[in-house]
Amino acid sequence: MRTRTRTALTSALALASASALTLGLASSASAATSGRTVTDGTRGYTLSLTAPGTAAATGANVTVTGSGYNPDQGVYVGLCVVPAGVNTADAATWNSKPTPCLGGQDETGTTGASHWVNSDWYWMSPSNSSPFTESGGLGSFSVQIHVKAKISDTVTCGQAGVKCAIVTRADHFDSSDRKYDVYVPVTFQ
Repeated sequence: MRTRTRTALTSALALASASALTLGLASSASAATSGRTVTDGTRGYTLSLTAPGTAAATGANVTVTGSGYNPDQGVYVGLCVVPAGVNTADAATWNSKPTPCLGGQDETGTTGASHWVNSDWYWMSPSNSSPFTESGGLGSFSVQIHVKAKISDTVTCGQAGVKCAIVTRADHFDSSDRKYDVYVPVTFQ
C-alpha cells in the first residue's frame, strides 16, 4: 500500500511539475526578428529589429533590440497598430505611418510604452531616450518598453481586425520618413 501511495504521489508531483513548466513556457515571450535594407542618401543600411512575438494581454515589459540603423536618424521604438494595406512581411508595402501607438508619441517617458533612440537629442528626455551605440557608422540599441493589448479606449490589438506590431519609425524630427519603419508582429495571450 505504501509503495502504491508513493508511486501515486510521485506521479502527481511529476505531472504538476510538467504542467508548471508548460505554463511557464507558454507565458514567456518568444523573440522574433524582422529587417529591411534601406538607402539613405548614398549610404545603405540593413536594419534588424528583434522583439517578442507574443506578450501578456494585461501588459508586460519587453526588451527590444535593433542594429544597422543610421545614427543620424532618430527612431521611436513602440507598440503600434499595423496600418491598413501594410503587410508586415513585405517592406514594399510599408508606406503608411504605424499609428496609433501605445502611449502616443511619448517624448517624455511618462508611459514607458515607447523609447526614443537618437544620438543628438537624447539628453532632452533622459527618462525616455538614449543614444545609439555606434560602431563603424552604424547604430544599435537595446531598450525596454511596456506593451499591452489595449492601445486606447477604442483600439485593442487582436480585436475587430486590429493587428499590432513592435515597430521602429523615424522620430518627430522626420515623422513622414518611412525608411526606418520595421515591424515585428505581436499577438497577445
